Amino acid sequence: MTGESVATGKNINRIWAVVPAAGVGSRMGLDKPKQYVELNGIPIIEHTLSRLNAHPLIEGIVVAISPEDNIWPSLGISLDKPMVVVDGGQERCHSVLNGLTHLTGEISSQDWVLVHDAARPCLRLSDIDKLIQALKDHPVGGILACPVRDTMKRSNENSDVIETVERNNLWHALTPQMFRLGVLKSALLAALDSGKIITDEASAIEFNDMAPHLVEGSRDNIKITQHEDLSLAEYYLKKQGQET
Repeated sequence: MTGESVATGKNINRIWAVVPAAGVGSRMGLDKPKQYVELNGIPIIEHTLSRLNAHPLIEGIVVAISPEDNIWPSLGISLDKPMVVVDGGQERCHSVLNGLTHLTGEISSQDWVLVHDAARPCLRLSDIDKLIQALKDHPVGGILACPVRDTMKRSNENSDVIETVERNNLWHALTPQMFRLGVLKSALLAALDSGKIITDEASAIEFNDMAPHLVEGSRDNIKITQHEDLSLAEYYLKKQGQET
């Protein structure tokens, strides 16, 4: 774990994390879900959960696992904080909703939920700090994100460039994404009932005419989706370890 500072101010409501981890990682062509691939000898998901577990303001973690997953039980992951396992759904949004449903009644609808990708093992504690501090008084919530630096192109169905997109005010969405339990659950249900394609929690909030706040995060908070991401994540983890 890195030696970064952590928030020490008074807690604002309660904070739980939800980690959707029911995906199969088909884009990597592996014989197991990508969250179980090892980085520096440890499964990706264990790195991820350890980061969330290390933050003092996160009270507990809900992990959504596929009912057909026979790898998770063999890991024997143990945390210092409460960890609850719920069934994952067909899509990420269904897994998140299952996690929120479990928390309903356990914590207040005004309490905060941090949704974080299982395949983002390089999350910094300082980024969690920034997110919490930036959103503690925000009426909606928000997400970690990085401003777009590259020139952006839009193509047609034949992969021909049809437009150069102005990159000012464009951001790469990251996780965690932090919203109040009641607001996020209602937004997800409304979006799904309307047939909206939900790619992240913020898109459900946006669908319900609310504006999530963007909090700039670290660029090493990468999501592992391709084989080349593995070596990059290993490099970032080792570099972060050297910063302690």
